[in-house]
Amino acid sequence: MIFNKTKIIATVGPSCSTVPQLNKMIFAGVNAFRVNMSHGSLAEKEQLIKLVKQLKMKNGARPCIIADLAGPKIRVKGVYPDFKLKSGQKVNICSSGTPDANTVIITQGIMFSKIEKGAGIKINDGRIQLTVVKKLSPTQLECKTIIGGTIQKGKGVNFPGILLKLPTLTAQDVDDLKLAIREDVDWIALSFVRAAKDKRKIDRILKKAKVNIPVIAKIEKWEALQDLEAIITEFDAVMVARGDLGVETPPEQVPLAQKKIIKQANQKGKPVIIATQMLESMISAPVPTRAEVSDIANAIFDGADALMVTGETASGDYPVDVIKVLSKVVFETEQTIDFNTIRQSTGRKNTADAISHATCQVAQDLSAGCIVTMTHSGSTALMISRYRPSVPVVALTPIASTCRKLSIVWGISPLTIEEYQSADDIPKIAEKTLKNKKLIKSGKRYVITGGIPIGVPGTTNYLTILKV
Repeated sequence: MIFNKTKIIATVGPSCSTVPQLNKMIFAGVNAFRVNMSHGSLAEKEQLIKLVKQLKMKNGARPCIIADLAGPKIRVKGVYPDFKLKSGQKVNICSSGTPDANTVIITQGIMFSKIEKGAGIKINDGRIQLTVVKKLSPTQLECKTIIGGTIQKGKGVNFPGILLKLPTLTAQDVDDLKLAIREDVDWIALSFVRAAKDKRKIDRILKKAKVNIPVIAKIEKWEALQDLEAIITEFDAVMVARGDLGVETPPEQVPLAQKKIIKQANQKGKPVIIATQMLESMISAPVPTRAEVSDIANAIFDGADALMVTGETASGDYPVDVIKVLSKVVFETEQTIDFNTIRQSTGRKNTADAISHATCQVAQDLSAGCIVTMTHSGSTALMISRYRPSVPVVALTPIASTCRKLSIVWGISPLTIEEYQSADDIPKIAEKTLKNKKLIKSGKRYVITGGIPIGVPGTTNYLTILKV
């Protein structure tokens, strides 16, 4: 069984809403599924999650599910039909009241106290751009159109570079989070993270529910870039959400921000996902553009753990072909990566770091068939992934949720095994699993690593070399 090291996450939606179609996507290379909690009723979102839970991955487990919360996104809430703006035209932007021939209503309750004359406003991913002429009231702005177009209800509204008082979680997010907890999803993605402290509110809800679901910080606000190191430290993983990030910051800065985020996440051993417009043209075309293929390859070269597609699979015409293209580009790109150079440049500060680095180096030096990590929490597998081993990594865990969680981690092929109590059981369990799954040839050596005492996170402290 051979796996691409860089993982693929697909968004479920109307274009891939049947078991046969989703199974085709798994066969083509999907490692995890995202449910976008921004759209649909609670019942519809629950139905999507249950649909994914019917599936089986190549390792026999049900798929990893990421519940992506909508967050406090500002949107157009009220506008006259066919409302078109021309360059130079005046328009009022209000967070209260009702729309009229000169007024657009956005998300209720937002105060414009920190917005000054000359501030910019972007609508529909920056396709429409306004500048503030005058503050008429704390909830009403008079604006001039810089780039015109048709304003539609539901489109996003951004205020780049301006601190607005917004909640970390909306009432809808809280309801969606409770649904995600009930349905036992594997990751929660928190949208529009601005600071490390944003994780506290979601942690309180998870703690009250007595669950431990890891949380992904979506980096899509300019404020998040100012607190990046603390955010990466606090959260369990990060996502470079390039859509809103490219509106909140100048688009030409997004590639540099992507590289910076990936580098810092790699250094801290936190999974990092690249998302938005990976294969945008394939929403309506059967083949990608050359620029999209180059973009995917560069994300892999940068060190991304996973690549995520959104509208391409959720509402596009070619969801299975999108995954096939991603898989091919991942495979071809990974053949050219110098993993040894990456490993040598990654820091080693403690025993777990040293053992993880040594495990990867020994496996390469001995041309081992694979590395086996024994893990309960997943921390050993995360440590090994950080050093980008050149050989396959099989993560064996008795915890089903850990197995699913590791599905988005670079280079890790997770499998569930029976519970074990003693370190003496490990070689027997490892060899039995490798043979049964046909993951290694007879006579090949493999390297086992893990932590003793068993089941204590962060105690990676041994490596053993064995032969099948």
